[in-house]
Amino acid sequence: MAMFTMAIALSIASLPCVALAEAVAETGTEPELLWVIGSGQKIELGQIAQLTLKQDYGFLDGENTKQYVRSYGSIPSEREIGAVFPASEDQQWVAYFEYTDSGHIEDKEKDKIDADALLESYRKGTEQVNKEVSDDNKMFVDRWFVEPSYNESLHSLTWSILFHDINNEDIINYNIRMLTREGYVSAILVSDPEHLEADRKVFESQIISNFSVKPGETYSDFDPATDKKAEYGLTGLILGGVGLLAAKKAGLIAVMAVFLKKFWFVIILPFMWLWRVIRGKSKKNEESAADEPSPNENIPS
Repeated sequence: MAMFTMAIALSIASLPCVALAEAVAETGTEPELLWVIGSGQKIELGQIAQLTLKQDYGFLDGENTKQYVRSYGSIPSEREIGAVFPASEDQQWVAYFEYTDSGHIEDKEKDKIDADALLESYRKGTEQVNKEVSDDNKMFVDRWFVEPSYNESLHSLTWSILFHDINNEDIINYNIRMLTREGYVSAILVSDPEHLEADRKVFESQIISNFSVKPGETYSDFDPATDKKAEYGLTGLILGGVGLLAAKKAGLIAVMAVFLKKFWFVIILPFMWLWRVIRGKSKKNEESAADEPSPNENIPS
């Protein structure tokens, strides 16, 4: 069972240990997480990709990421392949990685992504979901923070939506989908609107730039004679894996409503929860640094 050294604990505890402290408060037990501390080594992201983990970052593999998600009362997607946490207290974000074996997603729609229609789908879908959830769980779509865009050379799709909750608190996440031979890797940056632009630069320069799909599993390795194809394209990917045929039959709004009803708590609430934890930590720091627990009290064993 790995333990943080004192120096690492003083820094990397800033975000993970906030979540761990919350988990202890809720469950009375501290989850046992096996941390990997960055030193420039290559680490595995499941069987499909790898990441060079630089200094000042901590990593949880797929199984430990699932345990971390469960620790704050949420439900893992079961597609988790890892999570990266910054060590610096000046950076309060988390990056989750997942792999979905969807089949090969063709990028024929790369020049035909209708951002306005997609945003309206999210907006109407959330309105339908809000009719069936408590006020505390209602979410409202504001706008694209980053409109959907496709990088043809990297075969990656990027977008970000700004939400707010019943208390008018902004909630945001930043999504990258990196297409592979027979699926895609999701990289999800959890941040807040005030810091997202700065966090995104760090995320892309320090994490995504050191990410790679393993040889034999890249987008260009696709063999149409033997490999399976996905039933949807880029628009369907933004809609959460909804086939275009279904979208055309039911309409994007109806499809999005069904999707959000099914995955609402899995997708939205973890980001809302974590952002509130970050805000709570910042407020505590402003009130009194002396009131914070010793880093050793929160070190996972």
